[in-house]
Amino acid sequence: MISIDYDVIVFKEDETCVAYCPELDISSCGNTVEHAKEMLKTAVRLFLEEAEKMGTLEDILEESKYKKDSSGRWLPPKLVATELVSIL
Repeated sequence: MISIDYDVIVFKEDETCVAYCPELDISSCGNTVEHAKEMLKTAVRLFLEEAEKMGTLEDILEESKYKKDSSGRWLPPKLVATELVSIL
């Protein structure tokens, strides 16, 4: 299994914490922020394992804008800002 980095955005939906990985468009949830992040880590790991078994992992990472560095490690696209915007 490869090792990759990914961003996590956590938000609340009622009483549930939702953890979201924007690069891979994967989310999971939990009762607390930490629980949601752990559940997301499991979901990402399972997703990557299945993609690797199917032979589609590199295609998925490239489509998700990951880039391979000179050592062969996959680097994620950089999340540069998040912001709450209102339309009046």
